[in-house]
Amino acid sequence: MRKCFAAVFAILCVLPLLSCSAQTTQARFFCWSVRFQRGFDQGFSLELSTFDPLTTSPNGELGALFSTYSHWSYFALNNTNGTPLVVGTLNLNVPFNVDANGNGFSDFFEVARPVSSTMTGGTFSSNIGGGSASAMWSRAAGSKNGTCVLTLQTLGSFAHTFEIAEYTGNLAYLPGSNTVSGTVSLSQTGNPGNHFFGPLSFVKSSTNRFNLLQLQAGVWTNALSQTLAFSTNAFYRDSTWPTNYYGYVEFNNGDPNTSGLSYRLWTLSIDDLNDADHDGIPDFSDDPLPPARPPLLTLKLGTTNLLLIFSGEIGRSHLIQTNTSLASTNWQLAQSVTLATDPQTVSLPIPTGITFWRVLVP
Repeated sequence: MRKCFAAVFAILCVLPLLSCSAQTTQARFFCWSVRFQRGFDQGFSLELSTFDPLTTSPNGELGALFSTYSHWSYFALNNTNGTPLVVGTLNLNVPFNVDANGNGFSDFFEVARPVSSTMTGGTFSSNIGGGSASAMWSRAAGSKNGTCVLTLQTLGSFAHTFEIAEYTGNLAYLPGSNTVSGTVSLSQTGNPGNHFFGPLSFVKSSTNRFNLLQLQAGVWTNALSQTLAFSTNAFYRDSTWPTNYYGYVEFNNGDPNTSGLSYRLWTLSIDDLNDADHDGIPDFSDDPLPPARPPLLTLKLGTTNLLLIFSGEIGRSHLIQTNTSLASTNWQLAQSVTLATDPQTVSLPIPTGITFWRVLVP
């Protein structure tokens, strides 16, 4: 008799429908520039920078070029007291085209993947002449830091520690017919205290709204409460990985702690597995579903179970949740049901005490 009373009481106390239009998905963010510490060879040191080392303090940046070579920098070869002896420019390739695990991310910029590669064919020019350049890269899986031995013909081989800047975290977004708005919270792999936080806004293409969006200019905040402004850029839905969206985020200055504009070019990758209408287009760029029809619920006592009978929209997901107290916010997912009929009957275990159910429609 107590079980029967508990079941009846529960259906009389089912909460009204809650709308779940906001979504959360995963994001990955990395800088195309590589940060170099000072390298050494027999007492001499080599520093890289995207600033002229004779006029501005070096920022350690090997910057993205995407021309004949993937990366470039100025360099300064210093004597034992730090005075520049040779200054020039360096052009070389990093091994960013390797994707051994086939997940669509370059192993070089994915901290979880190891790197072991020698890249030849680089060049340098300086105030005393030029020559060939090569780089021997080594980084253990799971480490954001690695070792690079830069060899500049006639100048020496310099061992550097380099760092990859990769961030991961959540993107909470609200899809719309023509726009998508959201907020990112991203922490650096290997240094979680370093993070980015801020809003994002996209405008969908009028002719290709599912696959092409325009990131709008905005501002994020870093762990030091410094603001970093970024410009407008195109974002694309990947045809090979159709749950993925990617594009450049170009900061006016990606590292305000340096003496000039640096570490500007980044890639943001958004992987959205949410697909409320199961049409193969992630909710991130899909047309938002119309408001759901509130389900109508009836609860009956069966011989060995409870029968929850509810009406709703066929083909739409319904989340059955349970709780032992209406004062508690700790609702637990009992079942996720996509309605095949209207109404549909779902079997539930008979509770041993007072239990409440509600149904949410995402």
